[in-house]
Amino acid sequence: MTRTYGDLVRSGDRWIVSNLEPHVAIRFKALFSAVPKSAKVMTLGGDPAASADLAWFADRYPLRGEPADLAALEDARTRFGAMRAEAGRISAPDYEPPLFAGLRDGQAARPHQAKAARLVELFEGLLVGDQTGKGKTYTAGAAMLLPGALPATVVCPAGIMKRQWARKIEEFTGLKCHVVEGTTPYALPPCDVRIFSYSIIGGWADYLEAMGTGLAVFDEVHELRRGVGTDRDPVIKGVAAIRLARASRLRLGLTATPIFNYGSEIWQVMQFIRPEVLGEWPDFVREWCHSVGAGKWGVRDPAGLGAYLREQSAFVREVKDTPKVNVIVHELDGFDGEGLASIEDLARHLAHRATTAGFHERGEAVRELDMLVRHQTGVGKARAVAAFARAVVGGGSPLVLFGWHRDVYDIWLRETADLSPAMFTGSETPAAKMREIGRFLNGETDLLIMSLRSGMGVDGLQARASVVLFGELDWSPAMHEQCIGRLDRDGQPVWETGEGVTAVYLTVPDGSDPPIMEVLGLKASEQAHIVDPSLGVQARNSDEGRFRTLLRRYLDQAVAA
Repeated sequence: MTRTYGDLVRSGDRWIVSNLEPHVAIRFKALFSAVPKSAKVMTLGGDPAASADLAWFADRYPLRGEPADLAALEDARTRFGAMRAEAGRISAPDYEPPLFAGLRDGQAARPHQAKAARLVELFEGLLVGDQTGKGKTYTAGAAMLLPGALPATVVCPAGIMKRQWARKIEEFTGLKCHVVEGTTPYALPPCDVRIFSYSIIGGWADYLEAMGTGLAVFDEVHELRRGVGTDRDPVIKGVAAIRLARASRLRLGLTATPIFNYGSEIWQVMQFIRPEVLGEWPDFVREWCHSVGAGKWGVRDPAGLGAYLREQSAFVREVKDTPKVNVIVHELDGFDGEGLASIEDLARHLAHRATTAGFHERGEAVRELDMLVRHQTGVGKARAVAAFARAVVGGGSPLVLFGWHRDVYDIWLRETADLSPAMFTGSETPAAKMREIGRFLNGETDLLIMSLRSGMGVDGLQARASVVLFGELDWSPAMHEQCIGRLDRDGQPVWETGEGVTAVYLTVPDGSDPPIMEVLGLKASEQAHIVDPSLGVQARNSDEGRFRTLLRRYLDQAVAA
């Protein structure tokens, strides 16, 4: 008889392993690091990958169990092998995906879109990180035509995106969409696709599971990078989204920028798509991360993590075979430093608190200092930014100018009043935003002013402009990438001449610009190496509480050190 080393029981969707001999238990816990070192009874997930690993372990250390349980383990191993083989076939360059029944006449899924949809069907969850403009909406449309995908539920940022989703899905497929309005639940009309925004989904949290969903699509899934929060401080949209994800048979996350700040955000994102891939938070932190201070976690080996996610068929990314973006960092003349000088004493006080006070007070001081200095920096360079924008427009190039503060916009509007700028910021209604976009696209103005964080998902601007100006900066490189992606996408005319979109970062040598530019390079490195496997060794992210340079601006070197 074959010697056995412990007991195996299938319990629901979990495996229970017990009574392991001591030396076997040590090896088991070394292999399955999520199992507590003190555990006598070990519990593992029943997903195909974990089951295959358990079956492999049982080859070396056979386990006792009911014939049905042992057969289920072997079936899971076989199924996992078949899934991996099929995933390899789908990912092959010569793969010819089947046609999708339900597309409108003249419509077809591109090869990378069809492949992604097939991976969703195979693994029941996928993060699609295609570069902006590669048609992630149409990938979702193809996935909605998979068996068992209806009714589908889409969650996207607020504003005009819900209408864009409905329009694109109904143009691409024969499916009927309903755009959900308001946080108060109501009886939805018959439809194939329900479209929510992140801003209202919290009000529907208790109804999402009962509504039934085949495919859940989280557009711009980086919106969920804070996860579900804690019991004491829940993230409402995260709580609602996780309920939807768990009630859905298939899950699809879409974003060109899955990471906005620190590499560990990818764990939060994957909880809504394929939670089993990165395991529990403590295990993920132990295996992949390093501390960058103040409870923030960077990833030690971003390229390795990106390769692992691809190997698990949990992440795909299609990049544009188009001219590269021309990135220009231009230091402005004419910076008005009077505003910075006027806040010198207050800023110095905040900087001192940020280095000497208690933990929570330090955090508040840093945030206040950041807001104060960023605002004064934006105001101080606003007239110079407007002059630069005027010069570009005068040279015959329509452009999109990105900023953040309302009174900075006011200065830009005054200085460029004769250009009649269009506005797409946080102050306009969705209808007003559509009118303003229309003015720009129709050629009524050559200048569109947008908020750094209000334009995600906007399409069509590429037909009108190929120049992006950043009049104010964001701490996150992903935010800049999203902004550039509004123009750097299919339909960009300058590509036909072999030229790329131009992105100009307008900076000044004082205020918040120098530390932000420094940190942007560190963060961009970590993000890029997770999502882009072609890059080499990344520069370590060690921003030590990203405002260190800003603090040095207002403290003696000895105090800040």
